Amino acid sequence: MITCKPEELMISAISDLLDDVGHIAVGVLSPIPGSAALLARARNGARVSIIGSSVPEFRTDGGVDLFDAAGQGRIDAFFLSGGQIDGAANINLTGIGDYPEMDVRWSGAFGSAYLYFQIPKVILFRDEHSRRTLVDKVDFISAPGVSETSVYRPGGPYALVTPLCVMMFDRLAARFTLKSIHPGHSLEEIRDQTGFDFDCPDQVPETVTPDDETLSHIRGDVARAIANPYPAFAKEMFGV
Repeated sequence: MITCKPEELMISAISDLLDDVGHIAVGVLSPIPGSAALLARARNGARVSIIGSSVPEFRTDGGVDLFDAAGQGRIDAFFLSGGQIDGAANINLTGIGDYPEMDVRWSGAFGSAYLYFQIPKVILFRDEHSRRTLVDKVDFISAPGVSETSVYRPGGPYALVTPLCVMMFDRLAARFTLKSIHPGHSLEEIRDQTGFDFDCPDQVPETVTPDDETLSHIRGDVARAIANPYPAFAKEMFGV
């Protein structure tokens, strides 16, 4: 029986991908991966930097500090999302339609492309798993998932976590492979709701749900910490 919210399952699943990292950075508009980073901190002592937090131990000086640390190889993991994500792990943060006369314009990529190239473990996330968001080919590449072999690129996509599943990314093959399916969902549903093709093992395990200790961390220390800088998320999800 599922005893956690979908967001809590995503937090736990993302945190499971962070067991071997030392420094995790979190950008803006990222309360779910931010919570996962704080859970990883509780589990293994990882350092966490969150843009927008005023808590001294998580505070950064914003983008400049983050970019410098990434360029110097001092950030091990980061998170990116997009209005569209495709099967080659390209992300679109720019808009829908033909550039530059797009039908819909979003806020833009900021430093996403730079960080995508620099940080070794970039975990993609979406809180909506549909053919509208996970597309065959993005309308505009704000940040590319893969590069030519002649391009020096220490960073890149590692995994994709959604409300339905966890996928791992193979940079050489430039394809996703289904790693696990969240409880209550099926392979057929994932194929139906995903706009790109992906690889799949013969047997796909179920995503491990957070145990009581993990949920206690998420709903306690993590919830209180993520309330700065995400008070609305903490109040809605955890009542903090």
